[in-house]
Amino acid sequence: MNTTEKTRIENQKLVDELLEVYPARTKKFRKKHFEIVDQEALESSKCSMKSNIKSRPGVMTTRGCAYAGSKGVVWGPIKDMIHISHGPVGCGQYSWGTRRNYANGVLGVNNFTAMQITSDFQEKDIVFGGDKKLEQLCREVKELFPLAKGISIQSECPVGLIGDDIEAVGKKMTKELEIPVIPIRCEGFRGVSQSLGHHIANDAIRDHVMGTRELAEAGPYDVAIIGDYNIGGDAWASRILLEEIGLRVIAQWSGDGSINELGITHQSKLNLVHCYRSMNYMATEMEEKYGIPWMEYNFFGPTKTIESLRAIAARFDESIQEKCEQVIAKYKPEMDKVIAKYKPKLAGKKVMLLVGGLRARHTIGAYEDLGMEIVSTGYEFAHKDDYEKTLKELKESTILYDDPAAFDLEYLAEKLQVDLMGAGVKEKYVYHKMGIPFRQMHSWDYSGPYHGFDGFAVFARDMDAAVNSPVWNLLKNPFIH
Repeated sequence: MNTTEKTRIENQKLVDELLEVYPARTKKFRKKHFEIVDQEALESSKCSMKSNIKSRPGVMTTRGCAYAGSKGVVWGPIKDMIHISHGPVGCGQYSWGTRRNYANGVLGVNNFTAMQITSDFQEKDIVFGGDKKLEQLCREVKELFPLAKGISIQSECPVGLIGDDIEAVGKKMTKELEIPVIPIRCEGFRGVSQSLGHHIANDAIRDHVMGTRELAEAGPYDVAIIGDYNIGGDAWASRILLEEIGLRVIAQWSGDGSINELGITHQSKLNLVHCYRSMNYMATEMEEKYGIPWMEYNFFGPTKTIESLRAIAARFDESIQEKCEQVIAKYKPEMDKVIAKYKPKLAGKKVMLLVGGLRARHTIGAYEDLGMEIVSTGYEFAHKDDYEKTLKELKESTILYDDPAAFDLEYLAEKLQVDLMGAGVKEKYVYHKMGIPFRQMHSWDYSGPYHGFDGFAVFARDMDAAVNSPVWNLLKNPFIH
């Protein structure tokens, strides 16, 4: 028996032991959400992972809701619109905070990404309805922020339950205020996770914004960045590279994006999709309606960035391909220096991930560029096609999971003796208390960018700072009894 087969058997035994703590019915349900990577078996069979189904009641899930997917991801980063959280103030995570979606402009004048506005439902609004209150709020928004180019109404759970007619309000206010007022039925109870919120948000863009504006002058090298939310400046780092190889970025969906950019994207020559899960719906829609081709790309780490740049350039003529090679040659020495500096300190370190729409697979190459090993990874809200793509990126015997419970993650982290955990802010302080280095991989822990060549230098520095901080020497390892 070789080492790979031995590790696969050990990891399968580990998962089986984990599942033993659950009652029989829950165990049967949860077992379908784990898979041990076997590349040889994958060639002759399909991915068996179950996903995009309801979380088991009573099991602590790390998922978000449809409102989070629409307000927190797709619409929230659009900078020149006011996004109203319509409902009680209690949906605080996405009505009071953002994911550090950087945007150009003056806050409160022509950039509203960090401003959170709620209709603040009270008991009387639940009883009598909030339509009139919403109308008045829209008028106040227009008066307070005259340069806002539109308003989105992000509905919370009670709005759907009591039947507020936000579509009628949106239609009336669009006419009265002479700016688009767009209703989004993203009540949190819809669907099984934030994934449906992405889809609902995409549909609202399709129905109200897409194709409503025209480029002053279209060009042969016009492209759109789809599914990059400019966390810590990611979209800017990506845009630099695309423009350096000779392309013109006409729209960013939706980090540092504008309603005008959403409206002109149908004139793009190629749509470049970074976060497949949140934006594949729009890319497919534009391909079917306008004939615009699209492709996925990955700008995490030099290996994947170089692969993606060449794949993008191959869609255009020789002049773009030549510039692409020049750009790669320009940055490669810098990347080699970054790897030479950090790889000796990080090589062999074991990484465990639980992230949202793309990073559970997209960041694998960046960690591997630093010599780090992904021992387990998975998603909060992925679909089957996400896992099929992810399996191809993973090494033999890696543990893959869908919608794991808090217990599952803590159990695996202990048994696998991981050196670094990458997940969301909900998990962060749990792992700090466990004595495990942690990076917040939803919004970069107040750092960034992580995309592109510029981003990789920041990524490498942050991983080193997390893993090799002397603070861990002051904590007793809880795994040693």
